Amino acid sequence: MTEQLSALHQNLVDTVPAGAGTRIEDETVAYEHDGQPLQGYAVHDTAVTDRKPAVIVVHDWTGLREYPKARAQMLARLGYFAFAADIYGAGVTFDNDEQSAAEAGKYYGDLGLMRARVRAAYDVVAQDPRVDPDRIVVLGYCFGGSAAVEFARTGAPLAGAVSFHGSLVTHEPADVAAITAPLLILTGAADPVVPDAAVQKFADELRTRDDLDWQITLYSGAQHAYTLPGIPPYHEKADKRSWRELENFLEEVFTA
Repeated sequence: MTEQLSALHQNLVDTVPAGAGTRIEDETVAYEHDGQPLQGYAVHDTAVTDRKPAVIVVHDWTGLREYPKARAQMLARLGYFAFAADIYGAGVTFDNDEQSAAEAGKYYGDLGLMRARVRAAYDVVAQDPRVDPDRIVVLGYCFGGSAAVEFARTGAPLAGAVSFHGSLVTHEPADVAAITAPLLILTGAADPVVPDAAVQKFADELRTRDDLDWQITLYSGAQHAYTLPGIPPYHEKADKRSWRELENFLEEVFTA
C-alpha cells in the first residue's frame, strides 16, 4: 500500500501504469543532518527483491509535500527505489510564496548547507540494502533542481543529476571540476525566473569542462514550475515530454 494522495496527484501517478504483479509500498524514513531531524519518503516495488537503482527526488521551495511523493511513486512504478528527500526539516512545509521564498533563500544563501542536506539523503539511500549504491540519480523540481545540481558539484559518485525548471545557479569562478555525473537540465523556454541569459550563462560555465557530459532542453511556451499540475504555469505537453526525457536518461545512465 502507498500513501493516499489527492485526486490531482493520483491522476499524475496513474499516467505511469503499474505493471502486473507489482507491489508498490512506501514508508517514512527518519534521519538527520547536524542535529536537524529530517523525514524522507521511500517507495519501491517489493515484488522485486534484487537491489534496485535509486532516484532521490528533491522537493520544490514549499517543502516535502504531496507533489514530490507523487513523482516518487511514479518512479517506483518504473522499477526504481525512489526517495523523496527532506531538505527543510521534518514537517516543515509552506503553502504561500512569501514563506517558501524566505526558507529557500536560507539555502541559496548557504549552498554548502544545501549540498549537505542532499548528502544526508544520499547517505540514507546509499546505505539501504534494497539499493544498488553504484546506481543513484538525484533529481529535483524548482528549488530541488538547483539542489540536485549543487550536489553534483561536490563530486558525489552519482549516475546522474537532473533539474526540472530549477534556478540555474552559476559560480564565478566556475565550479564544475569535481562533477562526475551526467547532467540533464530541463527548463521552460518562457521561464521568467530562468531567462535565456541565465541559461546561456549556466551553459557557458559547463563548457569550461570539455569532458563534462551535459544536456539542456528547453520547452517552448513552458514557464517556471511547468510540471506542477493544478497551477496556472502547468504545461501538459512540456510535462509529458520532459518525463519521457527523464525515462530515457535513467535507462541510459543505469545501464551504462
